[in-house]
Amino acid sequence: MKINLRVWRQVSSQSTGELQSYIVEGVQPDLSFLELLDMLNEQIMADGGVPVEFDHDCREGICGSCGMMVNGVAHGPQQQTAVCQLYMRNFNDGDTITLEPWRATAFPIVKDLVVDRSAFDRIVSAGGYISVKTGAAPDANAVLVAKPNADLAFDYATCIGCGACVAACPNASASLFTAAKISHLALLAQGKPERKERVVKMTQQMTREGFGDCSNHGECQAVCPQGISIDAIAQMRREYVRAKLPFG
Repeated sequence: MKINLRVWRQVSSQSTGELQSYIVEGVQPDLSFLELLDMLNEQIMADGGVPVEFDHDCREGICGSCGMMVNGVAHGPQQQTAVCQLYMRNFNDGDTITLEPWRATAFPIVKDLVVDRSAFDRIVSAGGYISVKTGAAPDANAVLVAKPNADLAFDYATCIGCGACVAACPNASASLFTAAKISHLALLAQGKPERKERVVKMTQQMTREGFGDCSNHGECQAVCPQGISIDAIAQMRREYVRAKLPFG
């Protein structure tokens, strides 16, 4: 296949960026999208140019590093898929594909398709540690957790912190990410001691980082590679109300 790429190129957060056009030929349908970018960079370097910067690590849909907008959609056209698991068989010969970085004030561009997502790390850090001494792995029945709570906690814990929810949200809200981190601990016994303090600190940090508020568009859920439901945001809001009410 021949693929026409329009890639956002920007030297730094202080510089002005622009879309630049490239043509990549000989693309096989079974290549991943990141392998397409590898081919592009080999081609650019062979011509003496500067390769396109993009984040990647595990290339298995686990680390959450490889986020970018593909034709205006976070992670591309296939749902519940990170860019590294998006394959060229989802595109056609001669297609034009536009690649841009996440767009959010809280995610400043570092270079090209790379953004600084350390705001997520600061939100998690604001939540602090749990004080429960778990020690060695306990017996499976030592701490009883209701099956629905265990299932929900596991679903929320699958968040990989890629930032697609922020990029897709018209408000650039980090509510789904923050809610997933808060809710999965709130549903487990180990997370109970700091439950109220955690939700207040993490939501306050989210606001300080410059993320917008949730207005229930649902775009975050639509692009989440783990398929995390916006029910997590409702859970976070309940946790916040409980934490703030004197009888909560």
